[in-house]
Amino acid sequence: MTVRPEDRPTRRVSVVDTTLRDGEQAPGNAMEPDEKVEMAQRIEALGVDVVEAAFPASSPRDFEATRLIAQTLKRARLATFSRTTRQDVEVAVEAGGTGNHEVQLVATGSEIHLEHKRGITREQAVREVTDTVGFARALGVRHVSVGIEDASRGSDDLVRALCDGALDAGADCVILADTTGCATPEEFGALVAKVRAWAPRPVRLSTHCHNDFGLSLANAVAGLVAGADEVQVTLGGIGERGGNTPLEELAALLAYKGGQYGLHTDIDTAGMYEAYTALRRVIRLEEPRNKPIFGRYAFGTTAGIHQQGILSNPATYEYVEPARFGRERALLIGRHSGRTILRHLLDQLGVGTTDEQFTELYHRYITGREGSDSEDLAVVRDRLARELAGR
Repeated sequence: MTVRPEDRPTRRVSVVDTTLRDGEQAPGNAMEPDEKVEMAQRIEALGVDVVEAAFPASSPRDFEATRLIAQTLKRARLATFSRTTRQDVEVAVEAGGTGNHEVQLVATGSEIHLEHKRGITREQAVREVTDTVGFARALGVRHVSVGIEDASRGSDDLVRALCDGALDAGADCVILADTTGCATPEEFGALVAKVRAWAPRPVRLSTHCHNDFGLSLANAVAGLVAGADEVQVTLGGIGERGGNTPLEELAALLAYKGGQYGLHTDIDTAGMYEAYTALRRVIRLEEPRNKPIFGRYAFGTTAGIHQQGILSNPATYEYVEPARFGRERALLIGRHSGRTILRHLLDQLGVGTTDEQFTELYHRYITGREGSDSEDLAVVRDRLARELAGR
């Protein structure tokens, strides 16, 4: 008996949204505490499991944002970012409490970082992790995660020592970070598989991938297939340099291909674009043109061949359905549009033409149109209607 992908049992993927912190690592406008609260509510409404609020010890503004978000979240867990120091943890707990709070610690996970960034030994790196995890647990924090920074370039010995030290001290989650975005899916999947063998469930294993090679989504999925339970994401993929794994791309992929991978999420795909639009407004982010799912023209086309197919049946050129993601289809008129789209406009207007008239309109509205910009179908239809009404 052949088992179809949609019939396979699926494993639920936990989603951690780090938009509120990682988005501020990119050049641009930082969010004020009240703006972070608004975005935290929007992100929680999408169905994510954890909302990472801020780095409380970094500034009074992040402290206040954490305090407010801790009071606001109704379902999702609050997470905060801290260095492996007792002082950072004390500040995080003061801001976010211990009840629904995951303290996320960053560990130094590669030899290049040990030597050139921290100037400490491997033993010191492990010791500070075990000490800080134990301190957080002693304060009553139930969930402590240890993010191994630059894990994709760290030696097995170092990464394992950090994992063992963190878990022995009471951490319940290990986050593997491809901090420089240097990993390929094969490399990152192999790393996750090794750590999964060292840290079996119920320890949560999470991924934090960067997009420098455009592989953050592929690496995150490779990590899930290799045994990770969780993915850290941001709306629109915002973050340092090329950004982080985009929430919308992960949700879209699993919505369509989850059966193939045996994975699913509970993310509200229809609500993501509205949340992203609010984020762009808050941080004054320009609208991207061709970004998957969220790009201005992600569901638009000027190509006549595509338009002919879509007008006949949208499935001919739309595998990803716009309405499923809160978007609308856009058929745009440009010099590459074909005769079919003009006939479609004339049919909508209930206007008949001779072959000569049609050829003349086709030249003026499509092949001979001035400028290089394309126009929305409705704009051209209105202009065409006014012209034909005046004849």
